[in-house]
Amino acid sequence: MSMNKDKIIIFSAPSGSGKSTLINHLMSKMDVFEFSISATSRAPRGTEQNGVEYYFLTPEEFKQKIANDEFLEYEEVYTDKFYGTLKSEVERIIKAGKVAIFDVDVKGGMNIKKFYGDRAMSVFIQPPSIEALRARLVGRATDAPEVIEKRIERAAFELSFADKFDKVVVNDDLETAKAEIERVIKDYLEA
Repeated sequence: MSMNKDKIIIFSAPSGSGKSTLINHLMSKMDVFEFSISATSRAPRGTEQNGVEYYFLTPEEFKQKIANDEFLEYEEVYTDKFYGTLKSEVERIIKAGKVAIFDVDVKGGMNIKKFYGDRAMSVFIQPPSIEALRARLVGRATDAPEVIEKRIERAAFELSFADKFDKVVVNDDLETAKAEIERVIKDYLEA
């Protein structure tokens, strides 16, 4: 299979739609990908290491990189709590001969797509319905009810952007979604 590795894959989805499961499946099937590691101004948690889970920067360092136009996209989630994607990270992955893969929120995904244009394919993972999403989030039993409601509200908002993505994959049946993701990505990389 000949592949054009100078490409970028962007995954976005509401929380609970199975995005991480689908990305991990894809990465286990094809060894051409490397995850783009985000930068953050928050402190490492637990065993997190710089350059593994995130690139950890101080708020001042983060702001300096913003001023230097070093980010593809970034967001200030709370005051001085930034998350973003460094342009140098994508360059590092491409130089290593890999395909950069992103797991980002909807806004970040649209910004990266805008920056790379046809070099990037954006994929939106969609839950079968808001009700199904609520059931999954409740079933996870990791969040308080008010947190789940906030996530549902955000998901409804994010779903309104699905048509701005190159491909929408509905994750109703996991095996079907896995096969569709594989096919969509292979087609894109071989084009």
